[in-house]
Parts: sequence; C-alpha cells; structure tokens
Amino acid sequence: MFELMTKMYSDFTEFRKDTKDDLRNIKAEISDIKGDIIRLENKLDDNSKALFDGYKQTYEEVKEVKKAVEEISSKVEKQEVEIKVIKG
Repeated sequence: MFELMTKMYSDFTEFRKDTKDDLRNIKAEISDIKGDIIRLENKLDDNSKALFDGYKQTYEEVKEVKKAVEEISSKVEKQEVEIKVIKG
C-alpha cells in the first residue's frame, strides 16, 4: 500500500511539474502572440493612414479636374453662342 501511495505521489508530482511547464509555455506563447497582434495593429494603422491620405489627395484632384471641366464647358457654350451670332 505504501509503495502504491509513494508511486501515486511521485506520478502526481511529475504531473504537476509537467502541467506547470506547459502553463509557462502557453503563457510565453500568448505573450508572443500579443506582441505580434500589437505589431500588426500598428502596421495596419500606418497603412490605413496612408490609404486615407491617398484617398484624400485623389478626392482633391478630382475636385480640381471637375472645376476645370466646368470652366471649359462654360467657355465652349459661350463660344457656341458667339459662333451662332457671327453666323446669323
């Protein structure tokens, strides 16, 4: 009986040690994963800022082109009226 109890105690102690080691490894892996997630978030944040800046710049350029087209369209209309007057 004593030998059985001693063996069980030894097995339990070894199991506890293995479990502690496994928990330490899991904690280390979680820490590494958290670090990776933070790096990805920072990278995504930088990329999204760059994309937003690019979108903003494109939008501003489109506004300028639209304004220029409107001005040209206005001039063309004015010239068409002048041509009709000259022909008439």
